[in-house]
Amino acid sequence: MERQLVRLIAEFSDDTHGRNDYDQENVFVKGEGDLEFAPLQFIKKNLPEIENEGDLVSKGLVVDAHDVLADGHFKRWYEIQFGRKFSRKRAREVLIVHRPNNKSIFDALEQINKSYDILRHEKILMNSKNLPIQLGEWYSKTIFGMRQLRTSSQRGFDFFIDDKIVEVTVDWGNASSPKGTKIKKSLVELSDYCVMIFVAENFMIREICFLDSDFVLRKFSGKGHTLFLKDSDIAPYFFSNSGRHLNKVKNKSALMRYSSPMLAMKLAED
Repeated sequence: MERQLVRLIAEFSDDTHGRNDYDQENVFVKGEGDLEFAPLQFIKKNLPEIENEGDLVSKGLVVDAHDVLADGHFKRWYEIQFGRKFSRKRAREVLIVHRPNNKSIFDALEQINKSYDILRHEKILMNSKNLPIQLGEWYSKTIFGMRQLRTSSQRGFDFFIDDKIVEVTVDWGNASSPKGTKIKKSLVELSDYCVMIFVAENFMIREICFLDSDFVLRKFSGKGHTLFLKDSDIAPYFFSNSGRHLNKVKNKSALMRYSSPMLAMKLAED
């Protein structure tokens, strides 16, 4: 059946179909090539054993919304095939059935498992928090020479610089939320310093901010239990913009080693 399916999809994609209503189909099946798709209705007509996408899933394929894949190939194929614009409305309606590259997935999972073993051995992964948070905490601990001590609370660990408590917040992504980075007000009230580590999607440090907790409470404290620190408000205190707290750095080589190239270049100028 798999060979028949691949052949049918390639056959459909070899010609244009502007004179039928296949463009109104909401479920398309992907073939082997980037620009090879076919409407499910076409597949059903030619493979009687296929009644719906569930029958394809049972054969090892998976179903994803077009917006999940969003690689641009389907849009290009659709507009070539049907001679009409692939609108945003259509994009929200379309499902694509495709066969995952299982070998690549298994190879990646094997590599991830090996990588996680290394991170656990190096005491970077220590609990059930996700990787970016624990990595950001480790960056903070390493760069500022913090002590990480287990507490009796549900938090698990607290961070200290000498006898000062440090609240470490990790923001993961290539850009911060427009609302700002979230910090629990109660945790700021219990700390002396707030360290914010901005970790890019490639896991390198894109920015660092070191603030006094009293300052954070004065400037950002409002109603509710959560503080939102917007980049526009704290940008003057970013390490890329200010050397005010660079004296808090104990391990300068680690700071440079784990910073993104852009941040490293700005730090090197100081």
